Amino acid sequence: MLDQVKTDIDSLMAEIGRNARAAARPLAIATADQKNRALEAMAAEILAHREAILAANAIDLANAKESGVAASFIDRLTLTAERIEGIAGAIRDIAALKDPVGDVIAEWDRPNGLHIERVRTPLGVIGVIYESRPNVTADAGALCLKAGNAVILRGGSDSVNSSQAIHSCLVAGLKAAGLPEHAIQYVPVTDRAAVGAMLSGLGGAIDVIVPRGGKSLVARVQSEARVPVFAHLEGLCHIYVDKSADLDMAKSIVVNAKMRRTGVCGSMETLLIDRAIADTHLAPLVEGLVAAGCEVRATDEIRARIPNLVAATEADWSTEYLDAILSISLVDGISGAIEHINRWSSAHTEAVVAEDPAVVERFFTEIDSAILLHNASTQFADGGEFGMGGEIGIATGKMHARGPVGVEQLTSFKYRVRGTGQVRP
Repeated sequence: MLDQVKTDIDSLMAEIGRNARAAARPLAIATADQKNRALEAMAAEILAHREAILAANAIDLANAKESGVAASFIDRLTLTAERIEGIAGAIRDIAALKDPVGDVIAEWDRPNGLHIERVRTPLGVIGVIYESRPNVTADAGALCLKAGNAVILRGGSDSVNSSQAIHSCLVAGLKAAGLPEHAIQYVPVTDRAAVGAMLSGLGGAIDVIVPRGGKSLVARVQSEARVPVFAHLEGLCHIYVDKSADLDMAKSIVVNAKMRRTGVCGSMETLLIDRAIADTHLAPLVEGLVAAGCEVRATDEIRARIPNLVAATEADWSTEYLDAILSISLVDGISGAIEHINRWSSAHTEAVVAEDPAVVERFFTEIDSAILLHNASTQFADGGEFGMGGEIGIATGKMHARGPVGVEQLTSFKYRVRGTGQVRP
């Protein structure tokens, strides 16, 4: 029986791969107007079917609550009327972006008269594997479409009803614009064998895999994938508060970075404070976090000053809580902050709160995370906030795409060389 199930899944995934590859070619040459009409139709369909989407989400939420998952997980899974408006708005923002396909990135002339252009092209077929966040279904589908790519979406089992309801709206938008309905496909089974099939590349059908989820998912993808991967590793984000920082600004940024939404990858997980301002800044910052409902895990040095805090262990410095929990330590200025971050960071997002330009320059120069911020919350680590209309994830690797993966990052390029009869001597 198990062999039969695997055979059925393999057959299903092979068909999905063939359909995606067949859709990729007409999608690659679709006009900007055609793609934008599809995106506008998708947004309209989502708004028109919001009640059906909310009903599907209610089923996912009931199942999740019954399984006893963390509150932060429930937050990531939850859709509301406002969040559905946001999903539709993000699709319209993507429609408003410049079409990247055919964009001339660079051009130059050679002494022999050849004119060379580097031009953006679609990647082809993208496989997106993600967990719990149903909005990724819309974001990934819309971004891949705008960049001229076909996409195969494999969402988490926890959000399957919500994601399928959203996906049906995306397909309706494709049909309305006369584009192939298989340009955006959603894997309709929750068996993990489907993920394995995608990681194999589906017989050459998939060009790139984008994982968006926890450490175990990303580790599996990086270990098993037979195609290139845009890795979205965990968001072990830090904020360093320098001795030159404005206290009121620091408090506002720190509380927002941790508590605005604790379950997003841009949520701060570790707070570092310059030891030189422990007497003035430490207590107010901790009090602000505790008042907002955050559990603070601190070093013995800090607990000697504020005894009622939870003791931090070494494991805390490498933990992405995705919850109202924070680890905190004092460091010896910017040098100590850089040393701590470079040791423990997942290379996602870090921020510095400081008025000293020399401190900011060292922070920006000596830390190599994908996103670095000065005097701003780490919660801005988001493609929408960067003006990209949305994102598939935050890539923490160093090849091709890094940081928010938007439409430009979902393209490759080719060279066009124009001559007038030149031959090589």
